[in-house]
Amino acid sequence: MTIDSPGALLRRYGLHARHSWGQNFLIAPEVHAAIAAASGARPGRRVIEIGAGLGTLTDRLLATGAEVWAIERDRDLCAVLRAELGDRPNFVLHEADAVRFDYAAAISGQTEPVAIVGNLPYQLTGPLLFALLEQASAAGPWVVMVQKEVADRLCARPGDDDYGGVTAVLSRVRTIARVRNVPRGCFLPAPRVDSAVIRLDARPEPLGAVADEAGLRQLVRAAFQQRRKVLVNSLASLGSRAEAQAWCAAAGIDPGVRPETLGPEQFAALQRAREAAGAGAA
Repeated sequence: MTIDSPGALLRRYGLHARHSWGQNFLIAPEVHAAIAAASGARPGRRVIEIGAGLGTLTDRLLATGAEVWAIERDRDLCAVLRAELGDRPNFVLHEADAVRFDYAAAISGQTEPVAIVGNLPYQLTGPLLFALLEQASAAGPWVVMVQKEVADRLCARPGDDDYGGVTAVLSRVRTIARVRNVPRGCFLPAPRVDSAVIRLDARPEPLGAVADEAGLRQLVRAAFQQRRKVLVNSLASLGSRAEAQAWCAAAGIDPGVRPETLGPEQFAALQRAREAAGAGAA
C-alpha cells in the first residue's frame, strides 16, 4: 500500500468521500507529476497545497524537496495526513478552511516566490481564486485543477463565447495557460464532468493600473451581469446612463459594444474614468 493508493487509504481508515464537500480524489500519478512539475516545486521553495485530501499530490510535492504547506479542513483527512506524512521534515499541515486561509502571511518573507497548487472543489473555485487574487498577488505560479468548462472560460480571449468577467479580472494580473486536460476517470469517485489543470503566472505589471481593485471587480461584474446588453446599459447599474456614457467617452471606448469584446486593459481604463469622476465600489 502506498500514498498513491487513495482507495486503499480510504478503506484502511474507514472513510468515504464527502460528496457535499465536493471531494473527488485524484488517482492518476501522471497528473500528480504534471502538477508538481508545473509548480516548479524544488528544494528551497515553499508550496501551498489547497485541499491536500489523502496526501497523494502532497507526497509527490514533498519528494521534490520543497517545503509543503498543506491546507485541509476535513478533520478525518487531517488525521490521515498526520499519520501518513507527519514524519516528513518538510511537511506542514494547516487544518483550516482554504477560502479563509491567510495566504498573505504564508507567502511573506520567502526568498523564492511561493507556488500554490490544488485540486479546487468545483463549488469553491470562484471564492478560492478570488481569495488568491486578493491575498496572493505576490505569489509565484498557481497550478490548479478546475472543471474543464471553467478552464475553457479562464483560457478564453476577448470575443470568445467562453470569455467572461472572471477571466477579464484574472487575466489582467496573471497569464493563464492550460497544462493538461484530466478525464473524469482519473478521480475516485469519478465526477460527472472532466477537469483540467491550468497555470496562472503573475504578470510583471497588471494590464492597466487602477487605484481601486474592488471597484474594478464591481465594474466588470456589472458589465457581464447581462451579456446581451450593450456596455453603456450594463454600466448604468453603477450610477446612471449619462455617467456610464461619460466613463466610456473618457476611456475612449464605444458605449455600444458588448462587454465580452473588451480586454482587461479596457476595463481598467473604464475604472480609471470612474475614479476620476469620483465613483468607486459601494
